[in-house]
This record gives sequence, structure tokens and C-alpha cells, in this order.
Amino acid sequence: MNELGIPVLIVLAALLLVVMFLGAMGVRRIQLRRTLGTFDASISTSPGKWVTAIARYGAGELEFLKLFSVSPLPVQRFRRSSIRLNGWRRPADAEMHQVQPGSVIVMMSYESREILVAMDYQTYNGLSAWLEAGPVAGVGTWRQD
Repeated sequence: MNELGIPVLIVLAALLLVVMFLGAMGVRRIQLRRTLGTFDASISTSPGKWVTAIARYGAGELEFLKLFSVSPLPVQRFRRSSIRLNGWRRPADAEMHQVQPGSVIVMMSYESREILVAMDYQTYNGLSAWLEAGPVAGVGTWRQD
């Protein structure tokens, strides 16, 4: 090979790796979105920092998986019985470009931490119903107030 061929091969290999990574992210997103109980969201656990995620809820947990990742592991996990919804609001001007268009900001508390989650209003209604329909553990409500 001449001296020009090796750098071209390196660039092509790097491009192939980037395309493969993007393809894996796309396949992961499609697989996650096919699952019942998943929705697009953004989560903020610290002021001013938003992470775009795919959220999913199951029998006992609400999980958030990073959107731009190939990892199957959630970055945040919240037990259903410890989540409290504190209402919703429209995004502030500073938040408008950090969350999806048409989202509402849902204010939640989890084990004395305040968490903001951006999602569309219909998804908020579904999340609220999921939380209220939790299983009864013993006599009375299932929540530990």
C-alpha cells in the first residue's frame, strides 16, 4: 500500500464504527419504544441540567434510559411506592430548548428529592393513573406516608 492508503483506511474504519454505533442506537430506540409502558421524556435531577431519555414503567419501578446510548441499563430508577406527583407546569423560557416541544414539566418528589420530568400531557395523565392504580399492600393504601 502506498502512504496515502493507510490514512484513508483509518478514516473509513472510524466512519464505519460511527455508523455502526448510530445504527445500534437506532435499533435500541426502536426496541424500547415497542415495549408497552415506554414514553419519551427528559429528566432533571439537578437545576438546569436536562437529560433526554426513554422512560418506562413496569410493575414496581419507573426507569429512565438515556436516549443517546446503547446501554440497556437505566440511568435513573424510582420505586413506584415512593414517587409523589406534585403537579405540572409549562416549561420556563430557559427550559424551552432543553425539553421536547409540546412538553409539560411534571414536578415529582422521590425520597425527599425534587425531580422534574418533561413529557407530553397525555403521557402525564397515563403516569398519574399508573401511580394511583398501585397495588394494595395490607390494609389501607399501599403508599408509606
